[in-house]
Amino acid sequence: MKIELKGNKALVTGASSGIGRALAKSLARAGMGLAISGRRKDALDSLAKEIVDAGGEAPVVLTADLSQRGEAERLGARAIEALGRVDVLVNNAGVGIGGSQVVVADDDEARTLFETNYWSPLALTRALVPGMRHRNRGAIVNISSIGSVTPMPLAGHYSSSKAALSLATETLRMELRDTDLHVLHVLPGPVETGMLAEFKVVPGGEKVLASMPRGNVETLAKKIIRGLEKRTRAFVYPGSLAIVRHLPTIAVRATAIATRGVDVSDQRKLMGGSSGGELALKARAAFENRA
Repeated sequence: MKIELKGNKALVTGASSGIGRALAKSLARAGMGLAISGRRKDALDSLAKEIVDAGGEAPVVLTADLSQRGEAERLGARAIEALGRVDVLVNNAGVGIGGSQVVVADDDEARTLFETNYWSPLALTRALVPGMRHRNRGAIVNISSIGSVTPMPLAGHYSSSKAALSLATETLRMELRDTDLHVLHVLPGPVETGMLAEFKVVPGGEKVLASMPRGNVETLAKKIIRGLEKRTRAFVYPGSLAIVRHLPTIAVRATAIATRGVDVSDQRKLMGGSSGGELALKARAAFENRA
């Protein structure tokens, strides 16, 4: 049965930029009421204005730092209070770390990454899915990564967190099989965003990306909307990378060959995201301020 988006309510995390921002605008065009969340209030206010100027319903702006334990649970409660209910949860917020496993290990940055990329989506699921089950309608969209299937040197923590989210997403679908709730698992490859700009300044990042297809956030947002409406279970974007998901062993070997030029002895640690390190912030700012 097709999902009707118009008139329903959605919470979108990581809406300040990139995929989340583009998806929020697409959901608003589809007639949904929104709560948009991120760290940067100025960016969220700018997005809200864009949506209103385009004729959409004014979204509720909810700033939140999902790297902090307990913040996701509070965000879920705030979204319900503001919207009355949440019919579609979009777990999009995410950060990355550039650095080897030996350098980053279990440092605070690694724990911050897992709190944002993995634990927060689970906390929001617990906060919002019971209401969906009670109404027997709703959808959960988890934005994972093709990196969950193809780890790359100096990006292992990001890949690991997304692999955990991917498995949790597929498990959630099994656990909701006695309901009419829908689970959409999205696995983006390289998409032109601030996060991709950060990855380019990781040692060897530019070289790794040189041979890979690139996507754009507007096309991905349209595909997510279509995936929701048609109750698609999962998809990879760009589509030319879809084979990676179905042949993971071969993909890992191919990635190992393709990344032989990466200097794996590099001892630096680069935290991404809007509260990341100086190098990452400069790369993100340059991307967001491009003409």
